[in-house]
Amino acid sequence: MNLTVTGHHVDITSSMRNYVNEKMERLQRRSDRVFGVHVILSVEKLRQKAEATIEVAGKKLYADTTEPDMYAAIDLLTDKLDRQLVRHKEKLHTNRRSKETLIAPIDD
Repeated sequence: MNLTVTGHHVDITSSMRNYVNEKMERLQRRSDRVFGVHVILSVEKLRQKAEATIEVAGKKLYADTTEPDMYAAIDLLTDKLDRQLVRHKEKLHTNRRSKETLIAPIDD
């Protein structure tokens, strides 16, 4: 998994980078088809914003959160992306299942 962390109007410390890395590893365990993750951390007055784009086989997933604390924003961002990955996996599984039933031979 290729992880890129960038900051807008904020310096990315090593502790922030490590925290994001730990959280994104959870997504890697959820799906083995995650190829790249791009996380952008930004500060706008009193709002801490975290947004991410994940490249999954055949699709890009995007989520963003705004919280007063940067670490809380990263936590919520990870939860949102985790739910999206689960939904994406379920869609792939149900689509494959329906295609297999349509192709199955009819016994007479």
